[in-house]
Amino acid sequence: MSVLDVQVDDHVLGDQDAPVTVLEYGDYECPYCAAAAPVLRRLVAESDGAIRLVFRNYPLPDVHPHSLTAALAAEAAAAQGAFWEMHELLFDRQDHLSDADLRAYGEELGMDGDRLVGEAAQPFGDKVEADFAAGLAAEVPGTPTLFVNGVLFSGRPELGALQRAVAAAGRSDASGGDAGLEPGPGRQRPRRVRFRRAQREPLAEDAQQQGAQDRCGQ
Repeated sequence: MSVLDVQVDDHVLGDQDAPVTVLEYGDYECPYCAAAAPVLRRLVAESDGAIRLVFRNYPLPDVHPHSLTAALAAEAAAAQGAFWEMHELLFDRQDHLSDADLRAYGEELGMDGDRLVGEAAQPFGDKVEADFAAGLAAEVPGTPTLFVNGVLFSGRPELGALQRAVAAAGRSDASGGDAGLEPGPGRQRPRRVRFRRAQREPLAEDAQQQGAQDRCGQ
């Protein structure tokens, strides 16, 4: 079993039985993740049920001071049945992620906002840490990092490039080969969870046209 396999507690957007899985490790305060978010939603929406998106938390709080509390709020929102709604809202408004903001977003979505922040959100720390530990085991270089059917995506986070990666993953599965792509890791020895340090990397004006080297935390 690989650390990249979908788990029962993973958040899945799209057909649960879709043949292609795009797994993202992301940070809600990362500007590159925010730029990729609408592209990934469109990828799933236009796949006619062939692609599912799985999101895992990879907060970098030394770079993004609100990333951890935002991740906890998203997981708390999941407990109220509104993970993807909160997920989208956090990226859309990532410049405003204080506890007061998070509480207000929850109320805007019809949730109990008090359950998304502070002590009420702390029980969801185990899920965030588990996601982060899996990311470490998968040697995630920064955010966003994407895997397509277990294959590291190293192109631009734009629709055409992702669709080509999906097609290549399909060919690889059919042939039993690697289709010329980088293989993802298998299960590795567990490592202690530590939120990694990184240098702040501001979003370039043409971020959606940049390559995979544009990640927070590299």
